[in-house]
Amino acid sequence: MSILSRRIAIVVAALLAAVILTACSPDSDDAMTSDSQAQETTSTSGETAPDSGREDDVIFAQMMIPHHEQAVEMADMALDPDPSSSVEVRELAVDIKAAQDPEIETMRAWLEAWGASQEAPSAMDHDSGMMSQGDMGTLASAEGAEFDQMWLTMMIEHHEGAIIMAQDVLATTDNAEVATMAEDIVAAQEAEIATMQALLEP
Repeated sequence: MSILSRRIAIVVAALLAAVILTACSPDSDDAMTSDSQAQETTSTSGETAPDSGREDDVIFAQMMIPHHEQAVEMADMALDPDPSSSVEVRELAVDIKAAQDPEIETMRAWLEAWGASQEAPSAMDHDSGMMSQGDMGTLASAEGAEFDQMWLTMMIEHHEGAIIMAQDVLATTDNAEVATMAEDIVAAQEAEIATMQALLEP
């Protein structure tokens, strides 16, 4: 073979090798797209939805607001201008309103700041300490010693439900304000339960 022929053969072989390497390599644009998609997938799978850790705090506020509102309604019954309740029950009612009215406003402000609904996610059952409309009607029609006994018994159950709700959120929250309110609810309502139980004793 002549020198020229050998040179032509070398050039052809080099060209063929380049074509084969190009065919076996992924397109650069495709490779960049794949890398981008992989990074996006990794980022998405590793992300936490915004404020997802606040879900229990939101539910706590949404459910505690109507719970407090019913306690305030019961307190208002005891504080009726035409008193039939005892002095002790009226004093407790004043304390309950003084504590729970501001907490309702604080929780409403939280929900607004969090962009969450002010409504409770579902109706609360009797296990939460909430009274039925029938219970509230019966209490409203009672008077004197009967009212006192019914009010104290119902408020104890109501407080016990609130304490459970507060303890539940304390186990999950990382919000200092929520934790402080939950701790205050537990402390205040446990003390009030002790007072009410003493008043019920013969």
